[in-house]
Amino acid sequence: MKRLQTRIMLLSFLFSLLAMAGAAIAQEPDAENCKDHPLLSRMKNYYIQDCETRFDSVEFILPDSTKTLEGQRTVLRYAIQENVQRSSPLQIRRNYGNAIKTLGGQILYESDVQATFKVVKNGKEIWIRLDVWNDGNNYDVTILEIQGMDQEVTADAMYDALSKDGFMALYINFDTGKSTIKPESQPIIDQIAALMKGHADLKLNIEGHTDNVGTPASNKTLSEQRAKAVLDAVVKQGSAANRMAAVGWGQDKPVADNRTEDGRAKNRRVEIVKK
Repeated sequence: MKRLQTRIMLLSFLFSLLAMAGAAIAQEPDAENCKDHPLLSRMKNYYIQDCETRFDSVEFILPDSTKTLEGQRTVLRYAIQENVQRSSPLQIRRNYGNAIKTLGGQILYESDVQATFKVVKNGKEIWIRLDVWNDGNNYDVTILEIQGMDQEVTADAMYDALSKDGFMALYINFDTGKSTIKPESQPIIDQIAALMKGHADLKLNIEGHTDNVGTPASNKTLSEQRAKAVLDAVVKQGSAANRMAAVGWGQDKPVADNRTEDGRAKNRRVEIVKK
């Protein structure tokens, strides 16, 4: 009788182990065609319940206001697997905040269950909204990618603008706070060089402008350096340096409202001006 009881207890224990193993193995899979965004990985023991990607607007929470932006929106909805320990809202928020800091991004807003982050990568602004639900059982990550201010211009379009208006604003991307021209703006440099080669009598001022972030003195210096960098890049392609002059205006001649991010982006420009 005693042996029988021992066997029953042993079998019961084995069945419990098998049930636990089965529960561990039978995890919920990610929703069809859903995967983590390349920028951010998920919390441990969570799966993607739903996802969506499309061009749309998103409202982001800031310390004293909200900001609505448009771009390529990706929403990932995560849920905790069964029979595992969930993460607390604080753990989830800290995990994503640390990941953003590692990417060189900013934490713009945090509350108990929400956060707003911003990352600039490859000339593109990426805004992230985190919403934690059900005490950490669920959370949403909304990622909005805003394409940088790209500009496709030709030498002919430049010449037409110079003939009509006497100037043209060009949005050339530089490293932040520096005068190093980013590779994605090389096509614009190429077209300025083509413009100079196609019109041998043309002379230009290349004029740099900034937004109002920083001091007026530092902005004027930066704008001069950027204008000179463009001039030097065009000279390297065969144009005579004496046909061009580099001028830096700093923040003195804005064309848009520096109180908005879009306005500051428009103010950060290089103009070619016909002499």
